[in-house]
Amino acid sequence: MIEIIYQDEWLVAVNKPSGWLVHRSWLDRHEKVVVMQTVRDQIGRHVFTAHRIDRPTSGVLLMGLSSEMGRELAQQFETHRIKKRYHAIVRGWLQDGAELDYPLVEELDKIADKYARQDKAAQPALTQYRGLATSEMPVAVGRYSSARYSLVELMPKTGRRHQLRRHMAHLRHPIIGDTKHGDLRQNRAAALHFGCDRLMLHASEMQLIHPATGKPLQLQAGLDWPWMQAISHFGWSGVIPEIERVAFPQMNLQDDITIADGRER
Repeated sequence: MIEIIYQDEWLVAVNKPSGWLVHRSWLDRHEKVVVMQTVRDQIGRHVFTAHRIDRPTSGVLLMGLSSEMGRELAQQFETHRIKKRYHAIVRGWLQDGAELDYPLVEELDKIADKYARQDKAAQPALTQYRGLATSEMPVAVGRYSSARYSLVELMPKTGRRHQLRRHMAHLRHPIIGDTKHGDLRQNRAAALHFGCDRLMLHASEMQLIHPATGKPLQLQAGLDWPWMQAISHFGWSGVIPEIERVAFPQMNLQDDITIADGRER
């Protein structure tokens, strides 16, 4: 089971778990658990993707219940008419807020993009960020006697591949659990001491105009167990109450929570 956070006759939105693929590809053809198949089986209808979300990232994933609605949603994403808000736990203290304008060269997969052009120019990439809370923990990492962490709100204005992960690494505040752009020693320490054994990046909220009704639609996805553990360890309870959960067991979270109320929030 997967948590459904919104459903009507045109759309469905789910809280994608970290580690789940959105759909199968020939690179991952042996994967048994994918979001699209799970949602299709759960609601008894075909679903059509409108945007992407990285495998290790959790949070709001929006899909159409027809190919036409999937295309209309995709157009809204492509023209940046959908507002997205993420939360991340990053290395170090990030206490200010700003908009980062830092172009990114497209990251190519060694296998899937084997025949793609290797000399593409950097593409515009904009991210608004804001520090929400900080913490210093008495855990030695590398040459430091303690470890510093920040809770950060991120709002991408463009949709480049791994944009948030790469932008935070550029600011020298890599996201905890990022094995490609992050700090491996910090990742190991956070996993060992604070249960951060995943990429600590969560797609918390999405705001859009419903393509069928024309009404504003706000979607929010609650935090999973590793996130709630980290928030408790770092003393950040109550900082983002709209997506914090009450206590729940660590195992079988997705089996225990299923919501499909169809409310416009």
